[in-house]
Amino acid sequence: MKFDLVLAGVGGQGVLSIAAILAEAARREGLAVLQGEIHGMSQRGGAVQATLRLADAPVAGSLVAHGGAEMVLGVEPVEALRCLHYLSPEGRLVTAADPHPNIPDYPPLEAVLAAVRAVPGAVLVGAADLARRAGSGRAANVVMVGAASAFLPLPAATVEACLVDGFAAKGERVVEANRRAFALGRAAVGAAAP
Repeated sequence: MKFDLVLAGVGGQGVLSIAAILAEAARREGLAVLQGEIHGMSQRGGAVQATLRLADAPVAGSLVAHGGAEMVLGVEPVEALRCLHYLSPEGRLVTAADPHPNIPDYPPLEAVLAAVRAVPGAVLVGAADLARRAGSGRAANVVMVGAASAFLPLPAATVEACLVDGFAAKGERVVEANRRAFALGRAAVGAAAP
């Protein structure tokens, strides 16, 4: 088994946090994991990208080949589209529909969403609204983990346990908001709640 994942977003959206949580979930399932990151100008709202390579045997390197990713997971739709060259023909694009305009010439949102919808099997999620419903507007990244979990080779319960552990230091209120965000993300793509 091999599963290459590219995560994309904007600085401050928690892309690296969710990459670490998914990497830990894979480790707990006994998979080999390699993680790579491109921070860019992340503190100033620039592009942030992470790669995860999961396998049941040792992985040779952290780079994902163009056309080799089983999934591109976007927390921001334009940044997800920028990573489409990584997606394999059979891969899946799962992205938030909510823009985070981080460039002066950000394209019209309807054009962005139309481009996402043109990708076969693409999944668009209104993550910002679901995060607010979960009790934390900052949990849109976790909504997207929930949505993506329906297509990942990891048990949802393991991913959720890693989320709980990852947010435990922030207190029970934050943990529960993130648990709700995860469940709402799964429900948004029709997956059974964990």
